[in-house]
Amino acid sequence: MRAFSPRLAALLPALLLTSTSLQAAPDPTDWEAVLDEARGQTVYWYAWAGEQRTNDYIDWVAGRVEERFDIELTHVKIGDTAEAVSRVLAEKQAGNHDDGNVDLIWINGENFATMKANDLLFGPFAEELPNFALTHPEHNPEVVTDFTLPTEGYESPWGRAQITFYYDSNELRGDSDELGGDSQEIATPPQDIPALLEWAEAHPGRFTYPRIPDFTGSTFLKQALIALTDEDEALYAPVDESDFATVTAPLWDYLDALHPHLWRSGRQFPATGPEMRSLMGDGELSLAFTFTPSEPAAAVADFELPESTRSYVPRGGTLGNVHFVAIPYNSPHKAGAMVVANFLLSPEAQAHKQDLAVWGDRSVLDMTRLDDDSRALFTLDESNPAMLPPGALQQTLPEPHPSWMTALQDAWQARYIGN
Repeated sequence: MRAFSPRLAALLPALLLTSTSLQAAPDPTDWEAVLDEARGQTVYWYAWAGEQRTNDYIDWVAGRVEERFDIELTHVKIGDTAEAVSRVLAEKQAGNHDDGNVDLIWINGENFATMKANDLLFGPFAEELPNFALTHPEHNPEVVTDFTLPTEGYESPWGRAQITFYYDSNELRGDSDELGGDSQEIATPPQDIPALLEWAEAHPGRFTYPRIPDFTGSTFLKQALIALTDEDEALYAPVDESDFATVTAPLWDYLDALHPHLWRSGRQFPATGPEMRSLMGDGELSLAFTFTPSEPAAAVADFELPESTRSYVPRGGTLGNVHFVAIPYNSPHKAGAMVVANFLLSPEAQAHKQDLAVWGDRSVLDMTRLDDDSRALFTLDESNPAMLPPGALQQTLPEPHPSWMTALQDAWQARYIGN
C-alpha cells in the first residue's frame, strides 16, 4: 500500500473545494433533485426597485415560493442593474467563486452582455425549466434573444416591454376647440419622431423624457436614433464597427432642437419613468411614454392619472424587448434561484403580473401552449379607457446591439451634462 503523499495532502483542501463547488451547481435536467435542494434556501434577488407596483409583485412572489417550495426570497432593491453586475464581477476578481451575494438578477441588454462576456453566469439552465416550454420559443424567438445576442439558456424570460405613448385627451381636445373644434391634426397626438418635435414646439414644456442613464430615457434615445439615422443597420452590430459620430449626428441635431421646448426648457429631466408619470398626473405634462404598455391603464385604475388618459403606439411601431432573470456563476443557492425562475414562468405568476391592479406587465407565455383554464386567467378589462386598442403592439422594433446603449448614454452625458 502506497504511503499517503504529503503533496496530495496539500492538495486535498482544494480538491474538496472543487467537489463542493460541483455539488453547488445542481443539474437543471433533474428537476426533482433541484426542488429537493432548493428547500430551505434563501434566494437573494437583486432587482430594480424604482416602481412600487413591481416591488409589490416581487413581495407576492416571495410569499408564493415560500408557501409552495419552502424558499425564502429576499428582494435586494437596487436602482440600477449595473450595481449587481459590478458586485459579481468584484467577487470574481477577489476569488469568491462559491459564496456570492447575488442569487438572481433581473437583467437584459448591456448588463447581460457584460456578464456573459466575463463568464459571470450559471448555466445553461433556462431551457430546462419545466415551464419554459410554455413560451414556445420556436415561434417566439425574442424569448431566447437579448438585444441581438442569443441567450443560450443563461437567462430566463419573465416579462415584455414596449414603448407606449400616452396623453391627456382633454388637453388635446382643448387644442382642437381653440381652433374651431374641427382640427383633427391638432387633436391627434404625434405619430412619429419628427412630428413629436413639431408637437413640442407647439406645446412648450408639455413633454420630456427621463434623464440618462435611466433605461426608459435611454430607450427613447434609441427609438429616436432608429427613426432619424440613414444607417440604422449599423445599430445591430457592435458599435465599434461603425462610425459612431456619423450614425448618431441626426440624433444630436434633433435633441438640440427638442430640448428648449421640453419641460423646464430641457435644463432638468425627471429621474425615472415613474417620476415622468407623476408629472402627467400633476398636470405638468400633456404627453409622456412608458416601457410598460399597460402602465397608463393601471395608473388610471389607481387614480394616478385622469380618466381622459389615452395610450397609443406611433405609426411604424416602437422598440420592445423581453426582460429576463439570470443566475450568477457563484450563487450559493442556484437550486432555489432556478425554482423561482420557473415559478415566474407559471401561468399563475404571469397572469398575476399582467393584472392591471397588480403591475400590468405583459406575459412571455404563448397562449396557444396553455389550457383553457390557464388562458382564462389572462383576460384583461378592456373597459379601461387608457388601454391600448387590440393589435397595437404587433409592430415591435428590435433592440440594437447592447454596446449602443452604453455609447449613447456616455455621449448624451458628455454633450448635455458635461464630464
